[in-house]
Amino acid sequence: MKQISEPQLNVSIAPGLTLKNPVMTASGTFGYGQEYSPFVDLNQLGAIVVKGLSLEPNPGNPPPRIIETPCGMLNAIGLENVGLAIFVKEKLPFLSQFDTPVIVNIYGKTIDEYALLAEKMEYLNQVAAIEVNISCPNVKAGGVAFGTDPDLAYCVIDAIRKNTGKPLIVKLSPNVTDIVQIARSVTEAGADSISLINTLTGMAIDIHRRKAFLANTIGGLSGPAIKPVALKMVYQVVQSVTIPVIGIGGIMTASDALEFLIAGAQAIQVGTANFINTHATIDIVQGIRNYLIQHNIQNISQLIGSINE
Repeated sequence: MKQISEPQLNVSIAPGLTLKNPVMTASGTFGYGQEYSPFVDLNQLGAIVVKGLSLEPNPGNPPPRIIETPCGMLNAIGLENVGLAIFVKEKLPFLSQFDTPVIVNIYGKTIDEYALLAEKMEYLNQVAAIEVNISCPNVKAGGVAFGTDPDLAYCVIDAIRKNTGKPLIVKLSPNVTDIVQIARSVTEAGADSISLINTLTGMAIDIHRRKAFLANTIGGLSGPAIKPVALKMVYQVVQSVTIPVIGIGGIMTASDALEFLIAGAQAIQVGTANFINTHATIDIVQGIRNYLIQHNIQNISQLIGSINE
């Protein structure tokens, strides 16, 4: 059999949004793209997902905000960001020069905040899609995270959907009893695709000071330690919804990414790996390409969801 020379890597993650390859950056781990541009050719990425964005600037939590853990890291950055106005004025123009879709991750403390952000995104032609972080606490519901309650999740996505025609990706929290129930709820509310997982909650204690390492005490666990959990949840959600699923969680190498694709993810996001290897995203793109050539797979669609059961 003749070996193929250049496989097709393009994938569709939402109506009208096709990526040149399935490798995206994970929100909060790649800054606004410019920070990594000296190390990574941004034109080679499938998509850039920027830091979580709020209506107003947010200073985040006090330090220390990051601590390494076995096979991963804990962070309690607290969604620090420059706010919408500065993002549009200072960050978006830089990203607009690249032939790579820009996806803006948004968050709010109320449904109205989410809806208003989505409305403002509608007028930004440089923004290809919106990713919604529903792991945030709803201040009007006593701090219950939107993403842990199916009804709240439905309400926030429904409100956003009414305010934008842009492709809508919903990022799910793993800190729930039944992630499939949440996935179905946001699908019914109008999500175009689902990304998962966000970080698992965790903590670490300094035994010498008998204090938590993080000033916030509790943080989000990411890195290789969470990959088996992420992979299982992606597999479960793929079986349960009809919209595309984007896999996130402990993806450090092309082999990790391939596991998610075989499990049924249309695309993947690279997060913690960016802190260890600034070139991780490009290495993963090349590794996926090499795998397809090695296994004589002409189109990545033949690989996606090909798990043998």
